[in-house]
Amino acid sequence: MTVLEAGDLLTQIDIPSEWANAHFYYEKIRDRGSWDFQLVSVAAAFKTSGNTIEDARIAVNGIAPFPVRLDAVERLVIGAAVDEALAVEAGEIAIDGSRPLKHNEYKQPMTSNLVRRAVRSVA
Repeated sequence: MTVLEAGDLLTQIDIPSEWANAHFYYEKIRDRGSWDFQLVSVAAAFKTSGNTIEDARIAVNGIAPFPVRLDAVERLVIGAAVDEALAVEAGEIAIDGSRPLKHNEYKQPMTSNLVRRAVRSVA
């Protein structure tokens, strides 16, 4: 992993070729305009064959003090055909066991909904 130093400028991001034809999804919920920090967000990448997810990477931010990769959700969706039941279950698993900071419980249903939307986006 490369760490940027003070004054460094990121000029390029290389995506491994095995993800070149993947389906990518990003969404954030915020209070105000697009410049505002997110309340919660989801970033996902899916490799698909037809309506079946062959591989997935899903992460959320805002439900914990740091971004969280959703390994359990990834395991659920890999090998599955995308339908509403899968999206709903993925959303439930996404927040299972989460412990948001004080007064942030309202972020759990938002996070669940964003994960559902990410999974639905594959269909």
